[in-house]
Amino acid sequence: MRISDIQRCEVRPGQLVEWTFSPATIAAAAALPPDPRPPAYIQESHIRTARSVREDGLFVPTWLGTAFDLPGRTDLDALERALRGWTLRHETLRSGFRWAGDDMHRFTLDENEVSLHREVVGDFADAAALIRYLQDRFDAAADALGWPNLIYAAVVREDSTSVYMAFDHTNVDAYSIHRIPDEIHELYAADVTGQPVSGPSVGSYVDFCEQERANADGIDDTHAIVARWREFISRCDGRLPEFPVDLGLQPGGVLPAQKLVCEPLVDADAAAAFEAHCRPYGGSLVGILAATSLIVHELGGQPVYRTVVPFHTRLKSEWSDSVGWYVGGAPIEVPAARDFDGALDMVRAELRANRSLARIPLARVLRLLGADFRPTSPDMYSIISYVDTRLIPGAAHWDQQKAYGLIRVSYGDQVCAWVNRLHEGLWFACRYPDTDIAYKTVRRYAEGLRNLILSVPARERSRVAEPALT
Repeated sequence: MRISDIQRCEVRPGQLVEWTFSPATIAAAAALPPDPRPPAYIQESHIRTARSVREDGLFVPTWLGTAFDLPGRTDLDALERALRGWTLRHETLRSGFRWAGDDMHRFTLDENEVSLHREVVGDFADAAALIRYLQDRFDAAADALGWPNLIYAAVVREDSTSVYMAFDHTNVDAYSIHRIPDEIHELYAADVTGQPVSGPSVGSYVDFCEQERANADGIDDTHAIVARWREFISRCDGRLPEFPVDLGLQPGGVLPAQKLVCEPLVDADAAAAFEAHCRPYGGSLVGILAATSLIVHELGGQPVYRTVVPFHTRLKSEWSDSVGWYVGGAPIEVPAARDFDGALDMVRAELRANRSLARIPLARVLRLLGADFRPTSPDMYSIISYVDTRLIPGAAHWDQQKAYGLIRVSYGDQVCAWVNRLHEGLWFACRYPDTDIAYKTVRRYAEGLRNLILSVPARERSRVAEPALT
């Protein structure tokens, strides 16, 4: 699935229809007693950060979403039933948080209390006007500090219908977003044809939050993982790592607006050759990180590349198909290498040594470190993410369905990049501070990444790598 923003996901005119939780559902939620299951540390950190930034006077939308097409004139009643059925499948979507002083408490609706309200917004003849409306609507409806914090929409035409679904980040991660088109297609087709939908039950992210938090709360500041993070952060001058190049930002300045670049990186043959070359070292994730270490050393001259690598925390099969924010981070440090294979060796060793650190939420570690990490930016650190998406259900149809993973690009002082392996090749997306220096740096990084991937030995290009999730 191509990562994009709402401006670049092939929005076309049509009649706009929206679904939100009904007034009866919102009223039922308001009367609920607390759910004793706590928020995940990553959820609490995200919401506290949103509140902190809002208190500083800035509204920073951070929703994620998906866009995809259904063929032909859509049966809106069947689509509504599919959307509701999918919502009920994933408990986190009917769960939210309230403040009691400075404490967050969860509430969770029963399935029979959830209903959707459908509204026909009207006809849009101009794609630009529709894009502006959708972005503003999603900003308001999928706000981290509000509830409900999700919205579904459809742009209906005679020949096709485009479905848009937006969520506050507390409910979803990238893998969740990637699975949505296939699940909605399956539920919609089953309703239209009268066929039952089969499949195993899906684990609840709310249950996962409770288990992960209990595990994280079982450690203290003497734990080895906390010690490893303490040492890493001390070598980052007491902060979490930033993209180690000049981005044209003033220290202590206001949070800058961001821009997005998203584009094909290399084709399928080049992606396969790169994977074949990197496989002995652990695969393309290792390769992308190794390449990045070489490129940023060339761009910024830092002797060591430090970053936090995102890893999924879906460690049990019951979580594999669950919607939620199943992400942890592991720190790595890569000294400047003489060549690409040398960098591959070092990244492999770092990931082997440190990947287990992602199992304890970083927000818990920071709390134990006792440092003042009051968030002033929606991103705690810069990331480089790599995901091989080719085995995700429905991936072969994404191009035909015009399927996109949507990110909201608003404000931030970090560089966040995503490299996705698609059937068509590697796709690159990156949001970065809107300065001339940052733009030139990100362009040089993307071109450096492309050139290095294309530079793997020619003999690798004749080999075909089997699809595998990394």
